[in-house]
Amino acid sequence: MGNPCHFALFGLQPDFRVDLAQLAARYRELAKAVHPDRFADASEREQRLALEQSAQLNDAYQTLKSAPRRALYLLALRGRELPLEVTVQDPDFLLQQMRWREELEDLQDSADLDGVEVFKRRLKSAQTDLDERFAACWDDASQREEAERLVRRMQFLDKLAHEVRALEERLDD
Repeated sequence: MGNPCHFALFGLQPDFRVDLAQLAARYRELAKAVHPDRFADASEREQRLALEQSAQLNDAYQTLKSAPRRALYLLALRGRELPLEVTVQDPDFLLQQMRWREELEDLQDSADLDGVEVFKRRLKSAQTDLDERFAACWDDASQREEAERLVRRMQFLDKLAHEVRALEERLDD
């Protein structure tokens, strides 16, 4: 079967803007077709193939549904693999990160659930802004460095969003 592009698996053109509801629906449809249970009575080779296709489909879906992972994948398709750990040569954003971290620590210390909700909305807004900025420049070779900088920021905000959800769950208990 080879290794087709994640976008091609879902019948999509490589683009940052993806209809997530449509992606999820297509994923469910494709997952049913290659689900290993459907191949219980098949030959060992067909079972192994179904398992591989199912794993590949799952990986493609996880990549495309996450904005930072989708962005990294698009840059990789253009021949630009970004190292996973990158020093952020972005002093303004470094300062912003420190402020966000301090604010999150304060919210944790004060167990302020309402404050966490407000923080989460601001974070979501910052993520949407980065997504829009990346969508506008990722495919323009002259803006490659900007696209890479935006991806690094997206990765940080994604990680921060996970921490916010974890804090929310702890405060909810």
